[in-house]
Amino acid sequence: MPLPVEQEMRAVLESGDDRQEGDSRMTRLVRIAHYIETHADEPLTLAGLATIVGLSPSRLQRQFKEAFGVSPKAYQDAVRMRYFKQSLKNGDKVTDAIFASGFGSVSRVYGEAHRNIGMPPRAYRAGGEGEVIVYACRPTSLGLMAMAATDRGVCFVQFGDSESSLVSGLKAEFPKAEVRASPARNAPELDAWVEALDQHISQGAPRPDLPLDMRGTAFQMKVWQFLLSIREGDVLSYSELAAKIDKPKAVRAVASACGKNRIGVLIPCHRVLRGDGGLGGYRWGLERKRALLDAEQKQQRADDGS
Repeated sequence: MPLPVEQEMRAVLESGDDRQEGDSRMTRLVRIAHYIETHADEPLTLAGLATIVGLSPSRLQRQFKEAFGVSPKAYQDAVRMRYFKQSLKNGDKVTDAIFASGFGSVSRVYGEAHRNIGMPPRAYRAGGEGEVIVYACRPTSLGLMAMAATDRGVCFVQFGDSESSLVSGLKAEFPKAEVRASPARNAPELDAWVEALDQHISQGAPRPDLPLDMRGTAFQMKVWQFLLSIREGDVLSYSELAAKIDKPKAVRAVASACGKNRIGVLIPCHRVLRGDGGLGGYRWGLERKRALLDAEQKQQRADDGS
């Protein structure tokens, strides 16, 4: 959770930094943070927030995360949770507090505790027993893509040659779960998430900031969490990633964790290269890895030049 906006504003105003460009940038970001704080109960979009300060959505996403450590969406979630807890302290009923804070449903507020932090490894070892996993497939510029989600978030994004092979792969990952195709009338959120990720892959739109239901060992989770912090267009080596998570000797284990990532693109393991700059491996083929990197670096150059 970042500093309260009032403290951040005070820090900006009181700092002796004479780098006007840096000050202007931080002032814009504080303005966005303050806007989120005062409109947390409303549906906010990255594009709408970017318009307020005249930035592209992807550039706002990157700068906001660099400044505050979280995305605008995660910041809004944190603010909503703070308002929710305060409402409960004030004696409001649970349902009243949920809707007053802007969550919109009981499932959303209780899902926030697990947002982007994954589930206990034993839940994955159980093979998804007792869970319902909904999936949808869509053609993209990288080929046919399948996305699947639990009620906590996206648990599976993979590419393949046919829907049947992708569904078989999903069932192999979660053999005891009930797997269902996504009818729009029952799972509109998943359809919207698939569309958002497709636009990112096929049209260069910002990578969607979606809730993730990550499942793995403690080490794998640490690797995947760090990958979420890498900005689009940047790359690092397996050894650099191992050092970043304070496990400099675990290069092979890092490579293995990248290979076992089952949430492609959203957990950007494609940004990890060999030490000599070579592409290394990629679960969904090196052509897809190169295409993703080329598209992200092109977008980064465009953003840096805007």
